[in-house]
Amino acid sequence: MAVVSYLQQLWRSEDLRKRILITVFLLLLYRIASHIAVPGADPVGLKQYLDTKGTAGPLGVFAALTGGGLDNFSVVLLGLSPYINASIIIQLCTVIFPKLEALSKEGAQGQQELNRYTRWLTLPLGFIQSYGFLILISRGGVNLIDTSFPAVLQPMLYVTTGTLFLMWLGEILTEKGIGNGVSMLIFVGIVAKIPTRFGSIMLAGGDKLGAFYLFVIVSIAMLVAVVLFTDAHRLLPITYANQGAGRGVSGNIPIRLNQAGMIPIIFAISLITFPAIISQFLQTAPRFAPVVSFITEYLSSQNPSMVYMVGYFLLVVGFSYFYVSVTFKPTEVAETIQKRGGFIPGVRPGPQTAMLLAKTSNRLNLWGGMFLAVVAIIPLLFTKYSSLGSADLLISGSGLIIIVGVVMELIRAINAQMLAHDYEKLV
Repeated sequence: MAVVSYLQQLWRSEDLRKRILITVFLLLLYRIASHIAVPGADPVGLKQYLDTKGTAGPLGVFAALTGGGLDNFSVVLLGLSPYINASIIIQLCTVIFPKLEALSKEGAQGQQELNRYTRWLTLPLGFIQSYGFLILISRGGVNLIDTSFPAVLQPMLYVTTGTLFLMWLGEILTEKGIGNGVSMLIFVGIVAKIPTRFGSIMLAGGDKLGAFYLFVIVSIAMLVAVVLFTDAHRLLPITYANQGAGRGVSGNIPIRLNQAGMIPIIFAISLITFPAIISQFLQTAPRFAPVVSFITEYLSSQNPSMVYMVGYFLLVVGFSYFYVSVTFKPTEVAETIQKRGGFIPGVRPGPQTAMLLAKTSNRLNLWGGMFLAVVAIIPLLFTKYSSLGSADLLISGSGLIIIVGVVMELIRAINAQMLAHDYEKLV
């Protein structure tokens, strides 16, 4: 009854109902676009290649964010990967270039300008990545499309246009729909794969079912852990001095356990799969046969070795520290607290407060980064020590974190809209 009552409240809010319908319609457009194949391509050949190789190898970077676009060789086969890469590059550049750093501090107007730079950077990144992807597939022994110049330019334009279409769709979703549009598109893309994979493994049956059931149980346990992990944070108490008589005003600064979100896993996947991508280009040259053999044996995600998994683990933890060091500035936070007349009880304002913030952030980041790494490694353990292949897994560790984060963000956005609706009725 509580669920029915909640849904009725959602439907009574005219603005919220309109936003929900717009969100559903735009997501439906995305799913339709993911089934429009690139003209001249061979989607059947790609499907056979993916069934044999899976998507945990060099294609894993793309497959995590495409949601069916890759499987169908559609015009949106790159998904939002170029846009996400452009966003990360612009965010990192705000630390390197003073002009961009100044823009990031100008509030909404500065953020709009940075978003404009991100859109422009997405165009060349999408064009370059489309070429690299088509060449990578052709080097994998699958004749999916003509990669000779200038014939390859036409499919590159189709794929780049598909990425720009998804970028536009995500921004419209953010403005007219519910929640973050880019996150919603990634979420739908990941969830769309689950029924297909579930059906294929159930039809296959055999000795895989036992390992599959175990993976489902482990995935549910991971889901609970990720929910708790995503919402976990440490509160640092702050007291703001009262300008008049009486005691000061108390508050707190929340420092999240997962401060970097999904970014460390994206960085780590990109770096750990880079040797496998290089081996694809070198395998036709006999003099590089020892290098290709070493990469295939120790750095292949299709049959991950201990070297691969340890390296992946350390990369996730290392990139967690790197990204947080770029985005979280203890000195600036401490200065802001001091300017507002606040202080942490027992700690002097200024440098000592910055040291405490940095120490707390580093400790939380250690545990947060290790948890991210464990979640990312568990599916690899199943592909290594069970009969399941990468194509048999319902969802990856990174996909699980994305799903939990998007669902929690969506619930907060809906509840905020409902509160606004209730407030308008009272007024």
